[in-house]
Amino acid sequence: MNSEDPTRGLSRDVLDRCARIRLLSLDVDGVLTDGRLIYDETGGEAKAFSTQDGQALKMLAATGVTLAIITGRRSELVARRSAELRITHLHQGAEDKRATFRALLEQLDLDASQAAHMGDDIPDLPVLRDAGLALAPANLHPALRPHVHLVTRTAGGDGAVREACEILMRARGTWDEALAAWL
Repeated sequence: MNSEDPTRGLSRDVLDRCARIRLLSLDVDGVLTDGRLIYDETGGEAKAFSTQDGQALKMLAATGVTLAIITGRRSELVARRSAELRITHLHQGAEDKRATFRALLEQLDLDASQAAHMGDDIPDLPVLRDAGLALAPANLHPALRPHVHLVTRTAGGDGAVREACEILMRARGTWDEALAAWL
């Protein structure tokens, strides 16, 4: 992302919602990746994750926001990426993402208004409707648009998570702190 403040032009309501966030949960395919599934001849699977998304997630976590992944699929690649990013709340094979999200809120003793979820497709809709801040990448399914508070300028797998993390940190007043660790 460029040095332009990504919160510029956001409504007061969205900024207030961002400022309350203590949990960010993410879908994987179409959010942390571009949504494509690549299989090789032996049945192996490949996914491409953005290193910039990963860096932004680490920065956000360092400012006190808990990270979670809630995905309907199961993949060893996702488990590996989650471990690399130290995301301890990994929920794969979540057939009912809403139930998983609600259980996570209860476990963390958080109210839905303190939680954001980023999803791109129909299975994310129940969680997006529950979350205090509903986020989606630019490549979202059109049916989600009326139910999200913020659509990133960038697509999943191409910096959408990084953009969302920076917006959260800026709205929470922790961006300078997160950046200072690298100065």
